[in-house]
Amino acid sequence: MKKTLLVAAVAGLLLSLQAPSSAGAASASAFGPSSHPVMFVHGYSGSGSNWNTMADRFRNDGWPSSHLKQWSYDSSQSNAVTAQQLATQIDQLLAATGASQVDVVTHSMGGLSSRYYAKNLGGASRIDTWVSLGGPNHGTDWANACADTSCREMRVGSDFLTALNSGDETPGSPRYATWWSPCDTIINPDSSVSLSGAANTRTACLGHNGLLADATVYAQVRDTING
Repeated sequence: MKKTLLVAAVAGLLLSLQAPSSAGAASASAFGPSSHPVMFVHGYSGSGSNWNTMADRFRNDGWPSSHLKQWSYDSSQSNAVTAQQLATQIDQLLAATGASQVDVVTHSMGGLSSRYYAKNLGGASRIDTWVSLGGPNHGTDWANACADTSCREMRVGSDFLTALNSGDETPGSPRYATWWSPCDTIINPDSSVSLSGAANTRTACLGHNGLLADATVYAQVRDTING
């Protein structure tokens, strides 16, 4: 009898020691009281539907649909104009959810308008975490072949990027994070994505749009914004 009680006591002690670790691991990958609504910003010639796979994964991890906004906009206009529209969208999302801040997850050119919003339109105070997947943050030679206003702004050395990158590349209180792929043929050079002051992550060999659907990238983004 004494031996049985001793075994039970030891087993109970082990379970109690393991419990905090398991709970901590779960909270890092699931929606919780400290989680924020997510604003998705697509890239050039894209749409909100580009985020379907990632948004579904967030839903599977507990994010309510009301907290996931897959916004579509006219990607041919200046990124400065898009930034003004983004400000309205974020204000609407905050009002609808009762949150004080959002997490902004961007793909490609979507990183530029959202950075403009953070730097020039007071958006930094409304963003908890900002994410760039394959963003042309310092320009890309791919943009030399197109003529839309937004596309010209993506060219290496453009006036828009020169102003955007002047001074602090990661202004204010948001946590900034970027992901770049060595196999992304749209963003050239690869080093364009990384920002001074951000957590910059190299991915596996993924194509430009592959960054949107890769399960590993999703898990890293989720844990970053929920950290």
